[in-house]
Formats: sequence, C-alpha cells, structure tokens
Amino acid sequence: MTENLKIPECLIGFLGPAGSYAEEAASSIYGELIPFNSIMEVMEAVNLENVDIGVVPIENSIEGPVGVTLDLLAHDYDLKIMGEIILPISHNLLLNKGSSIEDIETVYSHAQALSQCRKFIENMNAQPVATPSTSGAAELVKGKKNAAAIGTQRAADLYDLKIAANDIQDYKNNVTRFVVIGNEDQEPTGHDKTSIVFSLVEDRPGGLYNALSAFAKCNVNLTKIESRPSKKKLGNYIFFIDFQGHKADKEVKNILNNIKNKTSYIKILGSYPTEGDD
Repeated sequence: MTENLKIPECLIGFLGPAGSYAEEAASSIYGELIPFNSIMEVMEAVNLENVDIGVVPIENSIEGPVGVTLDLLAHDYDLKIMGEIILPISHNLLLNKGSSIEDIETVYSHAQALSQCRKFIENMNAQPVATPSTSGAAELVKGKKNAAAIGTQRAADLYDLKIAANDIQDYKNNVTRFVVIGNEDQEPTGHDKTSIVFSLVEDRPGGLYNALSAFAKCNVNLTKIESRPSKKKLGNYIFFIDFQGHKADKEVKNILNNIKNKTSYIKILGSYPTEGDD
C-alpha cells in the first residue's frame, strides 16, 4: 500500500479512536499508532512535533473532498503532504448483540460514512447522526439497543458489537484517499505528485484557464482540481490542484513560477510519491 513511501519507524497520529479506517490506513506505515479525536488534533500534534507524522482522510470516491482537511492545510498549518494511501472502503452496520435491524432508530458514524450509506439508512427509516469518526460511533452505541454504527470489522471486535449487514455503501467502488502529513519534504522518486493551493488575483473570465494553461503547454497531467470557499467573502474561492511531477523537477519549477505571476496566493502543500494509478 505504501511501497513508494520511505518513512522510518516513527510515531503516527491518526483519526481515532482505535478501529477507524484511518487506523487501517496508518497501520500500513511502520511505527507506533497514536489516536486523536479529530483531524485538527492530528494536525496540531504533528505541528507541535508530539508525533512524527499524521494520517488523515482527504477525499472519497463517492462523496468527494474532506473539507476540513483541505481547509486546515490551506489556512491553518504549514505542514507538508509526504505521501498518500489509497484504501478500499467497505462499510458495515454494527449493532449490539441483543439488537436487530428492526430495533434501530438512530445510526451513528462519521459524516462521510453516513453520506456514503444514505440509501441503506433511508431504507431502515433510521435517523443519521454524525460523529467525529466511525470508530467513535462504534464506541458510542455500545450498550444501546436502538442505536447502530457504521464502521469496520475491527471496531465491531473492539467494542463487542455484531455486524448486521456488510457492504452497505451506496456504490461498491468506494475508495478513500488518505494523506500522510509531516514537517519534512520528500525527495523525488521519479513517480511523484505535487499538491498546491492558490487563489486568483481577480475573478474574471478565463482567469482559472490562464493560471492552468502552463500545465497543458508543458504536457503535465492534472490529477485533481477542487475549489473551496476562501473564507473571505461569498463567491471568492481557492483552488486545490494535484498534478504529476515533483516540485524539484525543472519543468514543474517553471510551471510554478508561471502560476505565481497570475495568482494572489499560492502554497505548495507537498511533493510526494504517488499511490496507485492516476
């Protein structure tokens, strides 16, 4: 899962508690796993160097970007994306052992998991309630006859719950991309990706095309384009771009210099080994 990611044994923060999908992703890196209650807490721990790296979700193939991760990387922390981990996600409905699906009135899980299982929850006629993590939901419902959680097999084992239904996500091709964050840049491997965030000088026709045209001219492939509110005013956006190549590559340097002249703000979030096929 992380063949191209060269990180020595270390302390790894992840979105917990134990039994989360983030823990499963983090376990592919060699080191001691330390759970935190929110994505912000993971990033803060990395920022303060209480852990060496953190593993947090950044996007899902069904529900799209994890906004809090993007916003924290863009606005709040000067951390580096050091790698990515692509994890297939299979959601399970977790119940207490004395309960049945017919008993369930409330389903708890992370907001992304609830959205990914929307049809299943609606068919149950249950009320979805968001929690900070899937494993936190499993811990919360323990002992509650009328409550269920959506989570992992490991969460069911840890909190003595049963799996009442498997693969309950609306779409079977469900994959989450996690990023490894730290304070160090990664050296080029020859199979890299770079992530940046920028805002335009002004909102005008062709502004985004003008900023991104350098990629097409240099035949550099964009693998993701995402927009988020700038937090400054309605209708003002920042753009997250992933593209093939490392910031140390001569061609990428030229592209980034070109973009700097056409943007009011640009931040390189990291250059790192790619995981899987883009």
